[in-house]
Amino acid sequence: MRTGTRSRYAYVVLLLALLGCRGDAPYVVPDAPMPPNTVLLAQMMRELSATPGFTEALLAQLNRDGKQGPALLTPALLNRLRELILGKDWQHLDRFPGWTMTGINPTVRVVSKAVSKNNPATETALHAGAPSGTVSTAPTQPGHAREYIDLGPYTLDKSETVSLDHPSTLPGFTADGIVSDLGSGVVRGDGPNPTLAPMHAESQRMADVLNRLSLNALENSATVTAQIGGNSATTPQALIEALTATGHTVLVYDSRYFANFGHFHFKGDDVMMPFWIDSQIGIPGTKRSLLVPVSHAEYEWQIRAPKDRPGINANVSYYFGIDGKAEFRTMDTLDQAWVLGRHAHEYRDANAIEVTRLTGLMVVAYMRQHLARPDLPFGGYYTLGVCQDGVAAIERKMTGHDTLFPNTADDSLFNDPRDGEINALLQALPTDRNGVPPSPERIFGSLPTANFDAITIPGLAGDLVTVHDAWQDGSLERTPSWIRKMTLRLIGATGLVSLLGILLFRRRRAE
Repeated sequence: MRTGTRSRYAYVVLLLALLGCRGDAPYVVPDAPMPPNTVLLAQMMRELSATPGFTEALLAQLNRDGKQGPALLTPALLNRLRELILGKDWQHLDRFPGWTMTGINPTVRVVSKAVSKNNPATETALHAGAPSGTVSTAPTQPGHAREYIDLGPYTLDKSETVSLDHPSTLPGFTADGIVSDLGSGVVRGDGPNPTLAPMHAESQRMADVLNRLSLNALENSATVTAQIGGNSATTPQALIEALTATGHTVLVYDSRYFANFGHFHFKGDDVMMPFWIDSQIGIPGTKRSLLVPVSHAEYEWQIRAPKDRPGINANVSYYFGIDGKAEFRTMDTLDQAWVLGRHAHEYRDANAIEVTRLTGLMVVAYMRQHLARPDLPFGGYYTLGVCQDGVAAIERKMTGHDTLFPNTADDSLFNDPRDGEINALLQALPTDRNGVPPSPERIFGSLPTANFDAITIPGLAGDLVTVHDAWQDGSLERTPSWIRKMTLRLIGATGLVSLLGILLFRRRRAE
């Protein structure tokens, strides 16, 4: 090999090294394990992507009203999903989007700015953190309140007493509005949970009453009283006390699941569709970063009647959802097997009452936010937090630790002095809006199981075991963010250009 050729070869090798180019084989997502009667999203799309118009129909379903969609399908994320499907990039589709929070945050801010540009009052609130209650939307207008919370037959402007001594007269569970047939063998939405759905009438009444009792604390709201067994309650926690006094058993669970991104079924099988985030934690022995599916967190109340006499059997939950509602809800649908489920904490007696009190305050705080900032995109979801924020805030108060990821609330907006206790709880949480990588404790605490062998998302269990072992023995390493990678590559390229310039200059002088 001639000297000039060797020099040029050396330059190329140096360039590749500085720019971080590697010859590693790309990671291939395995296709096992899988729970029975379950398929990956990519498998469904392989069969359906050639069907005219189906891809756009699916994307429209995921972002039905242009305001809210699973895991915040902003235009950038929708375009990414479209590119993967149309490009038949099945490997990356099953790890969608695989971005860090640093990458996701700007896509949400772009939408927020677009909305606020058309509403100067919202722009002022977003940037100045204006106190809630400054917008003219009156809390006593039921039509406005019902946009943000489900109250059933109750209104904010009517005082009344609700008797819980008799069975609920509300209708039972129905899949109407929950399950829809999209054609081509695709169904969206989950059917009834055989254990919980039969309690729907009681559960729905309990959720409605807890929501309405929470809003007794809202300014200008009339007072609703719930009665059972001669006990009266005007707050959610007082209702739990009344249920306990009448012999009911009340347990409150801090529950975690893998979030189901699509709720799709294909030809009778469940479709596995998580939403993946880059944890910025390196997987030992590889050059990959640990990707984790977003988890869903909620508080769940299990209410059971006394064994010796009639009473209420109901299950309700609380979380801030993609519908923009921070409220008590029913939980009647059947989860797909791969989402699993874990009770991170269990509360009873005085602790169950305290969790209920804090949850009621959370309902009121979010209602004030909605009334002050009605034009926040996604109903305030993400800007005011996601399902994890409220659960993590109460977990920290109850246990001294917060073990959920991600938290996205802009705590500068929670500054209304009437919500001082909730403001302080949210402001004490670590935030995932500033680019700081999450702690391993939060990554593993969010998981819906402590038994990695139970996880049926292909490839995930092995990665978790490897990372968890490294965490325990102190050898865990972080992976750089994409900004840092690009910066390092830019520095490397600049250095290479400078080096080549020096070499060429010396060569010419030598000639």
